[in-house]
This record gives sequence, structure tokens and C-alpha cells, in this order.
Amino acid sequence: MINFRKVELENQKAYKPYMAQQQCRSCECTFANLYLWSRFYAVTATVENGMLLTKSEEGDYLSYGFPMGKPKYLKEAVDALYEYSKEKKRKFQMHNVTPEQFALLEEIYPGRFQIEYRRDYADYVYEAEKLAKLSGKKYHGKKNHTNKFKKLYPNWQYERLNDSNMEECFQMALKWRNLNGCEDDEEKNSEMCVTLNSLRLYKELNLIGGLLRVGDEIVAFTIGEAVNDDTFVVHIEKAYADIEGAYTMINQQFVQRNCNDVEYVNREEDLGLEGLRK
Repeated sequence: MINFRKVELENQKAYKPYMAQQQCRSCECTFANLYLWSRFYAVTATVENGMLLTKSEEGDYLSYGFPMGKPKYLKEAVDALYEYSKEKKRKFQMHNVTPEQFALLEEIYPGRFQIEYRRDYADYVYEAEKLAKLSGKKYHGKKNHTNKFKKLYPNWQYERLNDSNMEECFQMALKWRNLNGCEDDEEKNSEMCVTLNSLRLYKELNLIGGLLRVGDEIVAFTIGEAVNDDTFVVHIEKAYADIEGAYTMINQQFVQRNCNDVEYVNREEDLGLEGLRK
């Protein structure tokens, strides 16, 4: 049986080379995402059969991430996962499978598997240049938000996340948690734990962040990392709701200043929440 283990920070060096071989734009293909969320979704991992294997198992639920590594090892890895499911007496299933990944499965196992795409868990992938400039009819609403922010808060400034302002971001996140009732919502509380750990471990996880100040107060911050050579993933974005345009402004300013070397920006999924979708 495959020996899945808890994901630890020291696994980063061993796991990242397998993730890098995917050339995948999904937020699931980053070590920070795997490590930070593994505490809340019972995710374990291991390197076997030349691939990085991940598993999410809780109660009667069992599912695998798509094996990461060289395609030549894919069949051996999938066969091993299939046998693992049989031994556990569970149906075999995988999650967060992209169309390109499913095509690889079809080549090896023609007609054997079925796929069902779930809109709520689809990542939003934008062209970085368009997010930075907000030009054109499609981005007119966002452009209005940034213009209003600049008009209302002419003393705003942008800073890159560093050791001197990290603690301020941490305190802003704690205040945001209290204002948004996270203690009474398990999903929100989990996400805030991930946010706080992202700040605390931003250097260890090789994350890049930015923040907005209005006067001396931090009103928004964001954190992310490159998932491959052409795509940057924004993992965390927090802003005060009563600061008009702060969310749009931190989004645009971060992309303008920190994503010049990539073609795409992945802003992750909306989880089916209408507010996020809008």
C-alpha cells in the first residue's frame, strides 16, 4: 500500500521539482497551496513510482490529485492509486483534473474514466497585461473602482511585503477576521488560518506579497507565487469592505508591479459564491 504522509514544510525541496514538470496553471500545482490547505482538507502526499502523489481522505471520502511528474510514469502511478482504492474498498476518483490531464488519461485508458467539470471549482485565469491596465469595455467597471479609490484616498501608497511590514499585515488580517465573523464560520475560519500562516511563512514558502496603505494604515494586502514560467497564482487577497475600491486597487497594483514577467494571473476559484463570482 502507498505510504502517504502528512505534508511538512521540509517536503518543499523534494516536491517542487515534480510540480514544476506539470506546466499546469492550476492553483493546486503549488507547494504553498498543498502545504497550507493540507491541515484543513486531510491531504497527505508521497513520492512513489517517479511521481508526486496526493490524497484527500476524510470519513467515507477518498480522492486523489492528478499525479505530478513525467508523463512516462503516469500509468504506473494511476495503477498504484487504483489498487490503493481497491484495498480501501472505495471507488477510484480524482479531483481538480484539467482537460489536458484528462486527455493524458484517455491516451492510456481509452474510455475507462468519465469526467465531470464543476463550475464552482474552476480557476479564473486572466491575461496579466489586461489586469494591469484595466483597459477596454470588459474592465471598465474595475477601472472605475480604481479611479474612485485614488480620488477618495489621494494619500495611498503601495508597498511590497517584507519583514518590516509583515506584522502590520498580520494585525490587519486579525482585524479583518473579527469584522467578517470568521469565528462563526468554519470555512472562513480555515481560510483565515491559511492567510495568517501565509504571512508568517511567506519567506519559507517563497511567497510574494504586496499591500496598500491609506495614510499610515494598511487597508489591503495580497500574497501569491508563480505556478510555472508563464502564470502567477494569487492565493490570498484581503481588503476592508468600507474602503471603496480597495480590492480592485490591490489587485491591479500587485499585478502591475509584481507580475511583469508572466503572461497570466490565476485568481483561483469562486467556490460558487455569487459575490466572488461577480
